Amino acid sequence: MSVPSLKRIRQVPRHLLVCEKGHARHPRSRHAAHVWDHAYNCRVSFLIPECGLLPEVLKSTIADFGEYYLVRNLSVHELVSHEFIDAFVKKGSCYALTYNTKIDQDNTAALLPNAITIDLTDSSFHPDSKKHNRVLWALKDKKPLEFDILLAWYHTGAEESTVMSYFSKHQIQALKPKITFSTIRDLQCPVLDSNELEGKPEESCSTEELFEWLGAVWNQVSLDNKSSSFLSTYCCPQPNTVVEKAFLCTITGFIIPEKITQLLEQLCCYFGEPKLAYWLTLTVHGFADSPVSWRESEHGFHKGGENLYNFVIFRNLDYWLQMAVGSYDDCPP
Repeated sequence: MSVPSLKRIRQVPRHLLVCEKGHARHPRSRHAAHVWDHAYNCRVSFLIPECGLLPEVLKSTIADFGEYYLVRNLSVHELVSHEFIDAFVKKGSCYALTYNTKIDQDNTAALLPNAITIDLTDSSFHPDSKKHNRVLWALKDKKPLEFDILLAWYHTGAEESTVMSYFSKHQIQALKPKITFSTIRDLQCPVLDSNELEGKPEESCSTEELFEWLGAVWNQVSLDNKSSSFLSTYCCPQPNTVVEKAFLCTITGFIIPEKITQLLEQLCCYFGEPKLAYWLTLTVHGFADSPVSWRESEHGFHKGGENLYNFVIFRNLDYWLQMAVGSYDDCPP
């Protein structure tokens, strides 16, 4: 290995944070589109300052996150069969992601509602076509691949086909997202101004400072900067204010964009009635070993596999959207 190569390995990995500002009710707002573009999500968290009790409508939205499935030893060619396409792809939004595979070491596979390479909704992809036969041959005979797969299916209305019955010949588990609630007392919060992404000295904090502060809150890092602490010297950025209590909720599992969109809308509606909070946040983490990050952009792990986004929603429904990726990933859209 050459000396330049060793030098590159020792370098601190690049991290990219993109931020944009908008208004949730503006007709050209792209906030929902960014949620739809990020398909593979493993954790969703929201933080509401000055909130001790969650409104019932938000509780109902969280409770309605539904199930996802873990299918063991599934051959990839089964996801391109016309039985599967007719039962799920054409009747809703279907997502699949290989489970316990490492993107930088193993073979992986993923299925988006619009498909990644093979468009399962293409009219020419019918059972007797050369295209379908060649794809089936490639996945079934030429390069047979078998994985444990996470599967989620979103549909409206009653459907005859169910995931559990369709994959009954496989070992399959129906899983529910894990939901945790907690309240933080006397939390130091940055002072924010929705019009000032860069912040103003002694008036408001920047979007980067808020993003770093959120990471400390979610990881339960002390914000006191005490000299006796050997773990962290981090402190809340200035200016800041202390809120008596803040409500935190974290949802962990295979979480699809449809459910995040519903939660985001309800969080926007939170300010429909007067509230003490000036802003709240919604943070979404993508799977570190997902083959893609946003849309069909190739995602790499390298040293961390980060791909996440965060909404800061203000009382007037202005919002900041922060999108972050790690080394070698393309800039988020």
